[in-house]
Parts: sequence; structure tokens; C-alpha cells
Amino acid sequence: MDVETLQAHCLAKPGAWADNPWDHEHPVIKVGPVEAGRIFAFLGAHGVGVKAGATREVADAWLERYPEGASVMAYIGRSGWNDLAFDSIPDDELFEAVDVSYELVVAKLPRKHRP
Repeated sequence: MDVETLQAHCLAKPGAWADNPWDHEHPVIKVGPVEAGRIFAFLGAHGVGVKAGATREVADAWLERYPEGASVMAYIGRSGWNDLAFDSIPDDELFEAVDVSYELVVAKLPRKHRP
């Protein structure tokens, strides 16, 4: 997996768009209107940060399955966000993780902002 392939997958989701609020090398991917968009993927050169579960307990399954490739995200990890490494996790599972993150984030948007 590489960041460009995963970014294309993210941007193919309804209502998804790239943003760079912190002037990083790679963007975050948001869903919803510009004034109310929410992040569902933090792209990086070596991995992606995703909402891996509705709770920390659900997200911890990734840590157990891929101890060398999954870690709790700094600052927001307690809310179910994980970092997933490109070189340690199969591509299909990374796509699935992004899909789940998108669905969880969209579900929390106000109905009028959902795609």
C-alpha cells in the first residue's frame, strides 16, 4: 500500500475531500461540508490514522491482531482512533479500516450534513 492509493480510495467516498489544516506533507480526509467537515482519515507516508471502532475496546482488536503495525493514536486514541502501518497490515484490511472509519464519522454528522 502507498499513500496515493489510499488517498484515492478515501476521496472516492461520497462527500469526501482533502484538507491540510496543519501544513503536513499529506492531507487529512474529511467528509461533510467545508464548514462542518469531520476527519475520517489522517494520511501519512507510512500509514493511516482511522477511527477504528466506536469505543476504545473495539479499536483494541487491531492492536491485538497487528501488534507490530497498529498503535493507539496520540491525543485522540482514547476515542477509538488507531494508527495503522502500510507495511504491516494487508491492503484489503487497510481499505476496510478506512471504510469503517468513514461510516463511523458519517453516522456522527448531523443528518443535514451527511452525504
